[in-house]
Amino acid sequence: MLKFLAIIVLAVITLLAIALQKAYTNIPRTELKRRAQRGDQFADLLYRAASYGLSLQIFMWAIIGLSAAGFFVMLTLSVPGWLALLGSLALLWFGFAWLPNTRVSKLSNLAARFLTPPIAWLLDHLYPLLNRIAHLLRKHTHIKVHSGLYEKEDLLALLDRQTSQAGNRLSAEELRIAAGALTFGDKLVRDVMTPRRIVKSVATTDAMGPHLMDELHASGHSRWPVYQDKPDNIVGMLYARDLMSAGNGGQVRDLMKKHVYYVHEEQSLSQVLGAFLKTKHHLFIVVNAFEEIVGIITIEDILEQILGKPIVDEFDKYDDMRAVAALGAKAEHKNQVPEETSADKP
Repeated sequence: MLKFLAIIVLAVITLLAIALQKAYTNIPRTELKRRAQRGDQFADLLYRAASYGLSLQIFMWAIIGLSAAGFFVMLTLSVPGWLALLGSLALLWFGFAWLPNTRVSKLSNLAARFLTPPIAWLLDHLYPLLNRIAHLLRKHTHIKVHSGLYEKEDLLALLDRQTSQAGNRLSAEELRIAAGALTFGDKLVRDVMTPRRIVKSVATTDAMGPHLMDELHASGHSRWPVYQDKPDNIVGMLYARDLMSAGNGGQVRDLMKKHVYYVHEEQSLSQVLGAFLKTKHHLFIVVNAFEEIVGIITIEDILEQILGKPIVDEFDKYDDMRAVAALGAKAEHKNQVPEETSADKP
């Protein structure tokens, strides 16, 4: 009777260990951590054990191996050896071939809920030994350990943590640009475009002169849509470089470029960036589903999303090149001044 009871107990332990192993590995560790940070108590419980990684796997495999071996030994004491072997193979088949292919059951989750605290306690105390075994396995069996990064959100979380790392050698600007490069494609044109109501456009018949130049300069752009007869009829683009080289006299139609490109407000910024690079055009007209003009988007708008800040530098403050030259001379002088050493201090 005791032998039969021991066989049943060992079989249950074997299957339970396999079920627990599946519960811990069914969800990636990074996802478990993310859910735990969002307040999921069960994910937090599972992560207490799953966070040990390879050490947890060694521990679970040790339990599975010992319980399966004990099951076979106890079974040989009650039945012929060949029948004990068949029984052990059936147990392992049920555990590894059928059970892992099913969804995590309520029973597995219930077992994980009650058994994870003691398992986490054992892992905490056995970690020095398990970690040494894990190190030897990585060294001699070339086990490839996954980095734990599965999605873009994982990289963003890594960049966010990097700012508080003691050995961080990445500047805040570099981290901001890296995060911007990962997320700018999630935004749509309508999120960053300049709305039509504040877009400065010019008519083909507008006369070139100081008054028009002042108005265009005040708009803050270096390219402007050109319309004919009515604002919705865009027929070209006017560039600041052409405007400056033309001087006074003539009309806008004489200087405008006739190439006009359109994008939909629901397109992603990554799609539009590809269009900018392909067309070598730096301003697109934005339309909605009814083919109505709703704004404009420039390549600077996209670059600002990647850089994480407006494209404005110190030189934009100056209209006089002599002021810019003076600023450069001041910076050069600052770089040439030797740093004060401790011996120079009073």
